[in-house]
Amino acid sequence: MLRLSKLTDYATVVLAHLARHPEMRHSAADVAQRTGLGSPTVSKVLKALARGGLVTSTRGAAGGYALARHATDISAADIIDAIEGPVAVTECSHEDGDCSLESICGVGQGWQKINNVIRNTLTEITLDELIRPEFPLRWFPSRPEANDDRQQDA
Repeated sequence: MLRLSKLTDYATVVLAHLARHPEMRHSAADVAQRTGLGSPTVSKVLKALARGGLVTSTRGAAGGYALARHATDISAADIIDAIEGPVAVTECSHEDGDCSLESICGVGQGWQKINNVIRNTLTEITLDELIRPEFPLRWFPSRPEANDDRQQDA
């Protein structure tokens, strides 16, 4: 199963909170309290998001964290990149990948194509879309027979 880490999930929750209140600066403690996440986790996430250029931090009494750019200009890919690094479903689908079988395996280009489709999709979906409750969900079956079951139910 291809799955993102909990830290990426938490980063999205933190960014969603900041995006819902873009006019304010938020302390890490405030974000932790309002999102229900632990303070150490929120601090770790905010530091990674700052390094990734998604949030800014200001010190002082009126300081705190805020989005570095509008929620419509932050993609799901940006969030993943900031927390996990570039999306790569296999070693050979990453630009800096180091696979000893790449020259002879015969499937690397196929995985690179899949990786590009995933990356492009993640780039198209913005934080603004993720936080809107009316964002349309598109379900994709995890196995072909699941698709057959849905067609029969329709």
